[in-house]
Amino acid sequence: MNRIYSSVCATPLTVFALNYLANNHERYRTGYWNSVMAIKGTIPLVMLLLLTSCQGQNTTTLLINDLKKRVEDGVYPNIDGILVEQGNTLILEAYFNRFERDSLHDTRSSFKSITSLLAGIAIDKKLIGLDDPMGRFFPELQNTDKADITVRHLLEMRSGLNCEEFYGIGPECEDEMWETKDWIAYCLNVEVKSLPGINWSYNSNEPMLIGEIISRASGMTIMDFAEKYLFSPLGIEGYRWTISPKGRGMTAGSFYIKPGDMLKIARLVHQEGKWEEKQLVSKAWIEASTKCDITIDFSFTRYSKMANAKYESAKYGYFWYRENLQYKDIETEVLFASGNGGQYMMILPEYNTKVVFTGSNYGNWRGKLPFEILLKYIIPMLT
Repeated sequence: MNRIYSSVCATPLTVFALNYLANNHERYRTGYWNSVMAIKGTIPLVMLLLLTSCQGQNTTTLLINDLKKRVEDGVYPNIDGILVEQGNTLILEAYFNRFERDSLHDTRSSFKSITSLLAGIAIDKKLIGLDDPMGRFFPELQNTDKADITVRHLLEMRSGLNCEEFYGIGPECEDEMWETKDWIAYCLNVEVKSLPGINWSYNSNEPMLIGEIISRASGMTIMDFAEKYLFSPLGIEGYRWTISPKGRGMTAGSFYIKPGDMLKIARLVHQEGKWEEKQLVSKAWIEASTKCDITIDFSFTRYSKMANAKYESAKYGYFWYRENLQYKDIETEVLFASGNGGQYMMILPEYNTKVVFTGSNYGNWRGKLPFEILLKYIIPMLT
């Protein structure tokens, strides 16, 4: 009969070691294995595995407890949720500031990365193509300087439209859009500033246009398209869209979802678009959209104000970011979705780990504090 042990250090490795000793104790005692050398050799090895694993988990426990205390004490203010999953094991799930597991949280612009997945599904279904011009979907743009802006330009934030919402130099098109009754009409009427494909200029117009393109190409609302092809297969429910006065779903942000469901999105991307043996998004799309080779002259680590971290510019893909992380003996890369206030869906490929942050540090540098937490607490838990 198998005996199951649990303890403070009940990792899969320690459970194996303890059960191994328990289940083979009778064999050793009765001489089933009559080699004394086997006894002398096996038990110390199992105990060494047990001790090593316990020490590792004790370190993780200390880091988790210290991190929680710093969040609760306001050293890391307005962090609302942290989830860390390594492999298939959820090693940290913590909520603060009256948020709970089932609380919906505004994803802000991290939802743009979900819009990227929806675009990939539409491309996989051959409803749209990366090099399709906007004129194909918006006849009103024929014979204008916007007609040849492509789906690729929109996904890269290199359409040339006169919007800039990242560096504080404006125009802040999203704020203006909210004041109108027809958000899509507003986006289509924004003036062209430069030729498409030249410069990266972060804004919410372009994911809004991607959402409308998917809707027109599929003959479905973006809400129905997302439910049928992404949310329902992932088991994501109870979410809430922000809807425009004309009934369009906001595909640039302001989508409310549970942090655990954000983790599902990160897991899907980490699994190269596969979910429970079904390919929801093609591996080719995941690779292309997360390649991220556009330098944006901005480091999230730098803006976290973390001391002694070496930083370099993040890079952009199709509504996804990558940034190299360097601190002490850590040198790795993180792929992530980012939203104002500290909303992140992160993937650490080297550590087989997915991380979700939710927060309420809207409009200030503290929204980047998760990068310090990642380097000081989360990655050391994984090593």
